[in-house]
Amino acid sequence: MAIFLYFVPTDLFLVINMKKSLLSLMAIFAIGTAANAQNVMDKPMDLPVTNPFFTPSKLHMQAPDFSRIKNSDFKPAIEEGIHQQMAEVQKIANSSATPTFENTVVAMEKSGQLLGRVNRVFNVLTGANTNPELQKTEAETAAMLSANNDAIYLNTKLFKRVEAIYNKRNLIKDAESKRLIQIYYDNFTLAGARLSDADKEILKKYNQEEATLRTKFNRQLLAGTKAGGLVITDKAELAGLSDAEIEFAAQAAKAAGQPGKWLIALQNTTQQPFLQTLTNRATRQKLFEASYNRNEKGDANDTRETITRMAQIRALKAKLLGYPSYSAWKLQNQMAKTPATVEKFLNDMAPATIGKIKVETADIQAVIDQQGGGFKVQPWDWDFYAEQVRKARYDLDENQVRPYLEIDNVLRNGVFYAANLLYGLTFKERKDIPVYNPEVRVFDVFDKDGSQLALFYCDYFKRDNKRGGAWMSNMVGQSKLLGTKPVVYNVANCAHPAPGEPALLTFDEVRTMFHEFGHALHGMFASQKYPTLSGTATARDFVEFPSQFNEHWASDPKVFKHYAVHYKTKQPMPQELVDKINKAGKFNQGYSTGELLAADYLDLQWHSLAEDAPPVADVDKFEADALHKTGVDLPQVPPRYRSSYFQHIWGSGYASGYYAYMWTSMLENDAYYWFKEHGGLTRANGQRFRDMVLSRGNTEDLGKMFRDFRGHDPSVVPMMLQRGLMNK
Repeated sequence: MAIFLYFVPTDLFLVINMKKSLLSLMAIFAIGTAANAQNVMDKPMDLPVTNPFFTPSKLHMQAPDFSRIKNSDFKPAIEEGIHQQMAEVQKIANSSATPTFENTVVAMEKSGQLLGRVNRVFNVLTGANTNPELQKTEAETAAMLSANNDAIYLNTKLFKRVEAIYNKRNLIKDAESKRLIQIYYDNFTLAGARLSDADKEILKKYNQEEATLRTKFNRQLLAGTKAGGLVITDKAELAGLSDAEIEFAAQAAKAAGQPGKWLIALQNTTQQPFLQTLTNRATRQKLFEASYNRNEKGDANDTRETITRMAQIRALKAKLLGYPSYSAWKLQNQMAKTPATVEKFLNDMAPATIGKIKVETADIQAVIDQQGGGFKVQPWDWDFYAEQVRKARYDLDENQVRPYLEIDNVLRNGVFYAANLLYGLTFKERKDIPVYNPEVRVFDVFDKDGSQLALFYCDYFKRDNKRGGAWMSNMVGQSKLLGTKPVVYNVANCAHPAPGEPALLTFDEVRTMFHEFGHALHGMFASQKYPTLSGTATARDFVEFPSQFNEHWASDPKVFKHYAVHYKTKQPMPQELVDKINKAGKFNQGYSTGELLAADYLDLQWHSLAEDAPPVADVDKFEADALHKTGVDLPQVPPRYRSSYFQHIWGSGYASGYYAYMWTSMLENDAYYWFKEHGGLTRANGQRFRDMVLSRGNTEDLGKMFRDFRGHDPSVVPMMLQRGLMNK
C-alpha cells in the first residue's frame, strides 16, 4: 500500500509506503471532492495494457522506462491503483478468517503495488521535472489519494484485525515482524482509528482540506520563487560576479523573455549565494528583499492566507485526535516524543549560539567600520562581509577553492571513493537506461562481493521546473517480501556552468552531494523483509542521521586529497589551501546555527497553536512575536526559511519536525566521534556502521539502535564542539 510523503533537506525526499508514517498526513496533493474520490475507489478502471505502469518495468531492476512514460499515463494509473488497493484492503478487512499476522499484516504489505509504482515515478517528475500537465494531474488526483488513505486507516474492521494481532504480539517470535505490528498499530491509532464514526467524517474533511492547501502552497511557492528572481538592467550592478556568472544571468534573462537584461534566479533559502560576492550594496539589498518577500506580494502567489488556514486545520485535527497541539500529536513516534523535549533541546543550544553570533557580528561590524561604511550590518551584508572576515582571518578565497571541485570528479573520486573505502562499493555508469531529463545520470552499484546492490540516479543541476533544495528517494523500494532491490535517486540544485565551462562547486555544494548520498546509502543498504520498515522509513529525527554523518567524509584527508584536483592542471589542491579550509571550518557557525534555530522555533510555534486559538491574522507579526518569544529575533540573522516560503513544514513532511536536522546533527557528530576514537575511516568501522545502522531500516527502537552503536545515549557535546560553540 503506497502513500507518499515529501522530505526536503539539504533535504531528503522520501517515498514511503503507506505503513511507514502517520497516514493522516499522507495525501500530498488534493483538490476536488470526497465523492469523486469515492467513485474512483468503487469503480474499476479500464487501464490500457499499453500503460507502462500496468505491470512492473521490464528494465534492469524494474527501473522506470521513461522512454515509454507519457504525462497522460499517470492519472489513469493512479485511479486504477487506488481501485486495486481498495479492493485488496476490503478483502482483508471483510475476511471471516481469524486475524493472523500473515492474512492481515503481510497481506497489507503486499497490497497497492500498482499505486506504489506510479506514485514513486510521479513524485520523481513532480519534484524534479514538472510541467503544467503534471501539475494538473497532481491537483486532480490528490483528493483520491487522501480519501484512499482515510478509507484504510479509518476502516474499523481493518483496525480491529490489526488490534487483535497487536494484543497477541508477544506470540510473534520474529523481531522484524513484531516491530511491524507495533508500527501498524501506532499508525492506525494516531491516524484516528479509535474515533467515532461522526468524528472520522470530520477528520476526513480536515485531511482533504489540508491536502488541498498543501497543493496550493506548493504551486504558489514554485511560481513565486520563479517570478521573484531579481532582474537587473544595468550590468554595473552585478559587480563582483564572475564573467561566467554574469553570462549565465544574461542567458537566464533571455530565456525568461527579457533579452539585454540579467536575471538572478532565487534559491529556496532566505540567503542567496550571490550575496557573498556582489559588491554593490543596493543590489545585495534588492536580491535579499526579492528572496525575503517572494511569497508576500499580495498576488496569486502570496502564501500567507494558505498557511494560516493550514495551521488552523492542523490544530483542529490535533484537538479531534485528543492532543493539545499538532506538535504533541506529531511527535508521538519520533525520538524526541514531546514538544517539551524539542523545546529544551533548542533552548540548550540557543545561549551558546547567540553568544557566538554576537562575536561574529562584532567582527563583521569592525570590517564595515574600518572601510568607512557608516551603517550597521544588515542581513544582506552578512555573507559579503563574513567572506571578507574569513579571507582576512584565514586568507581563504572561495574562488581559489572552486577550480578544485569539478562536479564529476567530486562524484567519482569523492562520493563514490569514500563509499568504496568504507563499504567496498563500486560503481559503473549506465548509458542504456532511459532518464527523465538529459542531465540525469545512472550508475550500477555493486556490493563488496561484486553482486548487484542497487541502481543510482543523480540529477544535480538547477532547473526552473525543479523545486528547490536537495533530496533523495526511491524509484523502486527494497523488500525481500516483494523481491525488489533499491533503485535510488539524488536531486540537487547546483548552478549550471556557462556554455563550454566545467561545473565547479563550492565546498558547501560538495557537502550537499555527500549528504544526499548518505541518504542513498541508507536506502541502498536496506535489507528488510517488509517494505514498511525498509531503508529510510524511520522517524524524521533519525532519518537525517546517516546523511549528515556521511558529510564528514567530504573533509576526510584521504578522501579530500583524492577528489580535490584542479580541473585544468590535474594537480591536487595545495596543502596550504587545504589547511585554510580546515581552519575555516568552524567559521560563521554562530550564524549558520542561528538561522536554523530560528526556523526550528518558527516551526514549533506554528504547530503549538491550540485548537481554540483565533486564526493568525497577521503572519508577519506572528513570526516576529514567535522569534522574540524564543530570544532568537536577531535582525542580522533571519530564519533560514520565513513562514511564507517554509516548504519543509507547509508543503512537505517536516511539520513540527524541522528540528530534526539539529537533532540528527547531535546523533551524527556523536557517531563520528566513535569513528575518531576507533581509527577513523576504515573498512571495519564502515562495516560496523552498515551492520548496526545503515542496513537496519526501522526494525527496532531507534534510540536503542543508536545506543547499541555508540554505547550511550546521544550527547550534544560533540556537535557543540564541531560547530565551535563550546571549547573542550
